Amino acid sequence: MSKLQIFSKYPSIFWIANIIELFERYAWYGFYLGFGLFLVGSRETGAMGFSPEQKGIIMGTGSMLLYFLPIITGAIADRVGYKKVLFLAFLIYISGFFMIQNFHTFGMVFFSFIWICLGGAFFKPIISATISKSTNEETASIGFGIFYMMVNIGGFIGPFVAGIVLGKGWNFVFLLSIASIAVNMLITLFFYTDQVREENTNGVLKSITTALKNIFITLINWRYTLFLVIMSIFWAAFNQLYYTFPIFIDDWVNTATVYDGIHAISPWLAQSIGSASGTISALTLSSMDSFFIIVLQIAVSAFVMRFRPLHAMMGGILVLAGGLGMMFSFQNGWIILLGLLIFGIGEMSSSPKFTEYVGSIAPADRKALYMGSSFLPIALGHQIAGFMSGAPYERVADKLFLLKAEVVKRGLSVPEISDSVTKTDYFKEAARQMNFSQQQLTDFLWNSYHPQSIWIIFSSLALSAVVLLFLYDRFILPKKN
Repeated sequence: MSKLQIFSKYPSIFWIANIIELFERYAWYGFYLGFGLFLVGSRETGAMGFSPEQKGIIMGTGSMLLYFLPIITGAIADRVGYKKVLFLAFLIYISGFFMIQNFHTFGMVFFSFIWICLGGAFFKPIISATISKSTNEETASIGFGIFYMMVNIGGFIGPFVAGIVLGKGWNFVFLLSIASIAVNMLITLFFYTDQVREENTNGVLKSITTALKNIFITLINWRYTLFLVIMSIFWAAFNQLYYTFPIFIDDWVNTATVYDGIHAISPWLAQSIGSASGTISALTLSSMDSFFIIVLQIAVSAFVMRFRPLHAMMGGILVLAGGLGMMFSFQNGWIILLGLLIFGIGEMSSSPKFTEYVGSIAPADRKALYMGSSFLPIALGHQIAGFMSGAPYERVADKLFLLKAEVVKRGLSVPEISDSVTKTDYFKEAARQMNFSQQQLTDFLWNSYHPQSIWIIFSSLALSAVVLLFLYDRFILPKKN
């Protein structure tokens, strides 16, 4: 009973902040996990029909800013007030989700995503700060555990539901995100109370300058900066879960096997989460990463707590590399799911330990500065991930790119994609001229061009992070006597 009493020690603002985080993560991941598909999908589905390279530029740049800008937006929130900035973040979110589904040019879609990421950059530091201010030494550990659980529940339900409604059109995906943010606006209006801010006589500009100066102070420590650069490589590999995995599933993987397996156990469940054609959407399948975290995080954390944080990170990233290999090597949906499980175990072993390690190496008087700089490798990792999911992925594993190469090789006269010819039209006409069904065309390209080779690039990114961390631990860190 005494262990349960700790829940009564959290103030109401703690639970309100967690509920807000849940709905925000639902809105974000419900759209973000399928955003790559939205950018490269065929236009008649309501998608944009962009190239993988254009997709990589949009996602990489916007996501990088999402993790870099909290240096500035956090300083603004401290001066202006959390509640006002929360409303600003939600207004930016809603307007961004509305714009991005109504614009169709590269430039305007790019702007819309940057705008959405700006909303996220205003939101992120406020909720984390609220959780921090509403907990103490006794309640912080479990408090942040609850917070992390809310992140993953939202991260699971959002794309899971989005994958189900996607058959009705992309507009429904964005409308769900808008509705979720609208709920947050009501919760903030009626229940969120502004947090007491530390006295600060500086203006907003001075606060931002001080924040940037403090980050620079931490980066003077070249060993720490080197560690952050190494970890950016890990994040570049990890972020392929968002940048390329759903697209790879949509292009190459036969998810009907998963649907049939679920249908054999529960026809109702299969019909509820599957499509009318008897498949499981890439979004719904990808959401299982967060589901695995919800179920297994405590057990995995209990196991890795016996290891030094740096060693746990190396082991976790190594496992994650194996999961990436399986996720991008097969066409069987069940094997893909197993790879996603292994990937998730690696994520659970390494990602939390990253934060723990930064906190452990920070000087006692600079812990806040070091923790504030820990998002920098995530930002850089997103930019690298965007590049890797662009031209490198396109030339190795993009289905349209490989089909165009085969069309040229055979000397076929398939009309180029234009305002009147969609990506789907191109696939249908190419398959007709090659006397293939769509599945036969997919299998032919898979066996002839080996798009599964992309796993080598992505897993090598993760493995290089492991090797560099080992060398860092062995030769760069000062040895303790």
